[in-house]
Amino acid sequence: MALDGQMNQALPRRAMKAELLDAETELALARAWRDNRDEAALHRLITAYMRLAISMASKFKRYGAPMNDLIQEAGLGLMKAADKFDPDRGVRFSTYAVWWIKASIQDYVMRNWSMVRTGSTSAQKSLFFNLKRVQARLEREADTQGERLDQHQLRHRIASEVGVSLRDVEMMQGRLAGSDFSLNAMQSSEEDGREWIDTLADESEQADEIVETDHDTEQMRAWLVEAMGCLSSREQFIVRERKLREKPKTLEALGQELGLSKERIRQLEAAAFAKMRKSLEMRREEVHSFLT
Repeated sequence: MALDGQMNQALPRRAMKAELLDAETELALARAWRDNRDEAALHRLITAYMRLAISMASKFKRYGAPMNDLIQEAGLGLMKAADKFDPDRGVRFSTYAVWWIKASIQDYVMRNWSMVRTGSTSAQKSLFFNLKRVQARLEREADTQGERLDQHQLRHRIASEVGVSLRDVEMMQGRLAGSDFSLNAMQSSEEDGREWIDTLADESEQADEIVETDHDTEQMRAWLVEAMGCLSSREQFIVRERKLREKPKTLEALGQELGLSKERIRQLEAAAFAKMRKSLEMRREEVHSFLT
């Protein structure tokens, strides 16, 4: 059962018709995948438990995500579970897979719930998925005891119950109470009205900034070339290999290449930097005014 294609209504129906594995068969398939990377065994194992993934995905429909996407994420979680499962621990694969499937779906919901990050710590994730349930229970308990909770008291109790800060509760309630809207929506019904996206500041580099940056870069390059001109050919080679390469060479590697000791390469490098520093210091005022 492919997990990388387009999901459709036929997938849940096929999943419900898949074989039910007994413990012995499941164990054999899991070992075949772990020990021999048997893809046929993996396919059979995943297909058999895809109904579990779909069942868990359906529990997250209330968050507004497309069911096909939820099933896709549940399938990815199932794949991760199969890859990490140790059949010799004496635990059924379905028991182990539940955690990975749930984690994969929850991560997807958290990423796509809002344009604004809702939170990524385990405590914030727990708050996101349990806020309404905990709030309803606390309100029922208070009502049973004849107690009336204002919003401030309720938030304090939720924070204590879930193990997060009061600020986290306040922010999460605000985000869950709101909803996202399209940036292409019109600000008004007038014909010349603008879309909301038109009000966003363009944070990309402007033309004058690009020109200025290019000029500064060219000036710095000219000063460095001039400073490098004060060095011997061997010193230039050492500086290039040590500081100007994407993967700089070690002192030991350069020593072997030049037939010198590691300490001698270090001395030549230090001497080269001293010469370059002296060259730049001769332009002290010019460099200072450039940098400030």
